[in-house]
Parts: sequence; structure tokens; C-alpha cells
Amino acid sequence: MANSGEAAWRSANRAHWDERTAIHLAPGGYNFAALREGRAQFAAIERDELPPLAGKRAVHLQCHFGADTLKLLQHGAAAVVGLDFSGPAIKAARALAAELGFADRARFVEADLYDAVAAIPDAGTFDVAYVTWGAICWLPDISRWCEIVAKMLRPGGSLYLADGHPAALVLDDAVAASDGTPGFYTPYFSGDPVIYCESEDYIVGETTFKNAITHTALVQMMRPDHVRWHERTEVVDEQAEGCSGAV
Repeated sequence: MANSGEAAWRSANRAHWDERTAIHLAPGGYNFAALREGRAQFAAIERDELPPLAGKRAVHLQCHFGADTLKLLQHGAAAVVGLDFSGPAIKAARALAAELGFADRARFVEADLYDAVAAIPDAGTFDVAYVTWGAICWLPDISRWCEIVAKMLRPGGSLYLADGHPAALVLDDAVAASDGTPGFYTPYFSGDPVIYCESEDYIVGETTFKNAITHTALVQMMRPDHVRWHERTEVVDEQAEGCSGAV
């Protein structure tokens, strides 16, 4: 069971992603033209690496509003299930699936990632679990994530994971070290969550968030032996007031 600190961690991130969903769906956000025309493409690395999808059943964990989930169908998957903790994102995903004529082959579930096994009754039957780009950095316990992915798959099923490595994410693009190389934004081997004050969106650029504070777990992505939760209430409160950046 999540402790009170972890629940607050998730709640802050969920509020942020609820807000970010509205930004992504507004004018100037995601461009759905290719998806609506049936010609949406995966990134080059995904096209090269994804297993054949024809006839496969896929589960997309942390699916946001389902654009990539529906792309799996356009590339041959027989059926897909997308899961995300954001209610507005799941509502948008269902509407998009209906608009594109995929309502009978796409199911979207609103639930926390760590509740996925209970939330998806057909867990254990999927051929492919699909997780990509900026997903696992939000998770406080990567070992449990691995267990959940395994429980999603049928015997012989496979995980497709494409994500950034934390070795790059600890570098500071804005402040250089004294020798001119990138500085360090956060210690690589810290066990604490990294607390951000978000002021930019990866689609629309600079923007203003009402729910600007987010928590990520960069080290936990690749170091399950370092996974632990530290009570950070006083830090969160201080940052919520000043929104002064990461600690």
C-alpha cells in the first residue's frame, strides 16, 4: 500500500498531467492529422525495433490520450488496451477511438499504473506490452513495474520499451561546468525524487501551469536497488510556494 508521501507524489503528478492533457488537445497542441488519415508513423527507432503487430493484442501502459495506442491498431494490431491515471486523458482517448472507428478494438482504462493488474481483467493475455518515451521516470518502484508488465503478458509475450536513460537526464543543459561541459542537474545516485517546477511543455513550449510541481524518479529507472521513498513534505510545500526549481 502506498504511504502518505507516495500518495501525495502521485496526486501532484496526476493533477499536472490532467492539466497537460488539456494543453495537448487545444489548438497548437498535438497534430492528429496523420492519425485521422490512417497514416500515422512511429519514430524511426520504433519502426526498426517493434515486433510484428499483425493479429497481436497489445497493452499500452501510461498511454496518455491514446494516440500511440491507436497507432498500434493502424499498424496491424488486432486489439489494444491503453491505461493511464489521468481521467481527462482517458476520456479523450475513448473519444478519439470512437472517432476513428476503433471503439470495438480499443479499450481505455483509467487507473494508476500500480493498479493495472486489478484494473485490466484480461491481464496475462497480451502478446505485446508497449511503453515509450518519458514513461518510467515517473515511477517510484521500477521492480514492481517489471512485475506488472510480466503479469500483463501471456507466456511468450514481449515488452517493447523505448525510453531515455537517466545518465542523460542528470545533465544540466542551462548551466555548464567550469570546464565547459554540461553541469549536473541532479546527482545520479540520489535516492530522492527530483522535484520540478514545470514552465515548458514538450509540445507547445513555454506555458503556465496551475499544477506546476512534478516529481520524477530518474535514478530509479535503472537502479532498482536504490528505489525508496523519502518523506519530502516540507520540500514540496516550500517549492509549491516559490516554484523555484528542482532540489
